[in-house]
Amino acid sequence: MRMDRVKIGLICAGMAAVLAVISLNIGGISDYVNAVKNQGSSIAAITAPAFSEQEQTDLLRQIEQEAENKRVAPINARIDRVWKAIPGYNGVEVDIKATYEKTIASGALSPIQFVYKEVNPQVSLRDLGKFPIYRGNPEKKMISIMVNVAWGNEYIPSILNTLEKENVKATFFLDGSWLKKYPEVAKQIQDKGHEMSNHAYSHPNMSELDRQSAYTQIAKTEQLLKSTLNVQNKWFAPPSGDYNQQTVQVASEQGLMTVLWTIDTIDWKKPAPDTIIRRISAKLEPGALILMHPTASSSQALPGMISEAKRQGYAIGTVDELLSPNRVPSVVEPEN
Repeated sequence: MRMDRVKIGLICAGMAAVLAVISLNIGGISDYVNAVKNQGSSIAAITAPAFSEQEQTDLLRQIEQEAENKRVAPINARIDRVWKAIPGYNGVEVDIKATYEKTIASGALSPIQFVYKEVNPQVSLRDLGKFPIYRGNPEKKMISIMVNVAWGNEYIPSILNTLEKENVKATFFLDGSWLKKYPEVAKQIQDKGHEMSNHAYSHPNMSELDRQSAYTQIAKTEQLLKSTLNVQNKWFAPPSGDYNQQTVQVASEQGLMTVLWTIDTIDWKKPAPDTIIRRISAKLEPGALILMHPTASSSQALPGMISEAKRQGYAIGTVDELLSPNRVPSVVEPEN
């Protein structure tokens, strides 16, 4: 009996010692987290298994020093004399707290397990005011395919098949009268994950309309996008690229920014598919918006267009993805 009591006493003492160590470690970690939140340049080291206080302090200082060299500043949205509104582009910097914690958790102090986060520019696209957009940021190696749809469904299945095969999402700008006539086709496009946007209602020359007519052309299609497809839209593409400042203004009043294009397939002239591929290949540049329609020429050229863009190292996204400030691809270690 006496021996049992002795064993119990020893076990209790051991448990108390373990709890004391855990308590000290938790307190140290809490102190560190609070210090990081205060973003002090000198942060007290913590007690952690396998690493001394000095080792942890040295690690933190090294992360802070290297973070300065790895930082890429964000780029503000701006107005260009030729290209009009140019979206901004997020910067990237080291997340010091996350990097420290990930490195400690790895069980080794080298190599440092860097974690990055994006930094928003101070000036966004919508801060610029009422200007049209012809391209994305020239530092963003992404392009976008715009498909303006106002008539003809014959080549839409082929286009959708190609986009699905290539794992590419495009933005379809829909004429309202077409959407009203072919809601099921529009839903098929949407079900494939493509972005759906506004291309006016009856394909007018927007610059020739009075203010109320211009407003109505956009509003009718916007209502159909919401009621038929439940779309919360951001973009308006004027038919034939025809617009004036009034067009940009009335679109803005409805929460939409006016988007045109950087490169035109000119597929309405029925060129050979190889001609379109060569034209696109020669003009590709970061931030390019590529215009096409559901025609025989573009539907046949689309596989080659996508292949060439990928060969040149371009990501391909929707208009919304291209014109956002988000970096592409997702945050990775910047080149020194």
